[in-house]
Amino acid sequence: MKLLNQNKKMRIVPMSASTAILADRIGALEPSRISCRDTAALALTVVRDGVITGEGPTTTGRVHFSRALDAEDAAWCARILTATAVEHQPVSRAEAEALFEINDAAAERSDHGVFDDLLAKAVVHHAASASGLPVPPRTIALSPETAIESWAPAHANGVDIAVLQWLASQMRGRRRGNHTLMRMVATIVGVATLPLVQLPNVFDIGM
Repeated sequence: MKLLNQNKKMRIVPMSASTAILADRIGALEPSRISCRDTAALALTVVRDGVITGEGPTTTGRVHFSRALDAEDAAWCARILTATAVEHQPVSRAEAEALFEINDAAAERSDHGVFDDLLAKAVVHHAASASGLPVPPRTIALSPETAIESWAPAHANGVDIAVLQWLASQMRGRRRGNHTLMRMVATIVGVATLPLVQLPNVFDIGM
């Protein structure tokens, strides 16, 4: 009898832990729960997992296939990135990398290009700010109503080479290229003004 009770407890604990994790993941998505850029990046990984599996809190209430990204997924990303706590902060590297992961995970798209637009703007927002350039609040910079050319500088004097190297490493070999991002890399962070020897394979991104 004692052994039977122990076995029951062993079965119950994983279920309870799983429920707690799911509750945490649902809570992490709420904009009001996003307190900093780190929690925003964490919330984006929940969206990524939903895109990969077709299941989870971001897919509730609709048919969602695995490896697919729809308009609601893109809307989740936008809500997370423009939460009040981070609105006036530049997009962080962790957030940008989470967006790249979502981009890689989504083999099928039905969002009419909304996510691609958001990805390009968020990555440029991070790259520009990390290079010491001023950027507008996220609600302006990342809005689909705002043209990226209206706020992104035409070039960057004294751009941080480490930022360019990071961009090259993120973009190289991507299964799905982002034409807007590719174009802005050359103008926003000043790739065209630097010797190409400083940016090995920066354009080898599998377009």
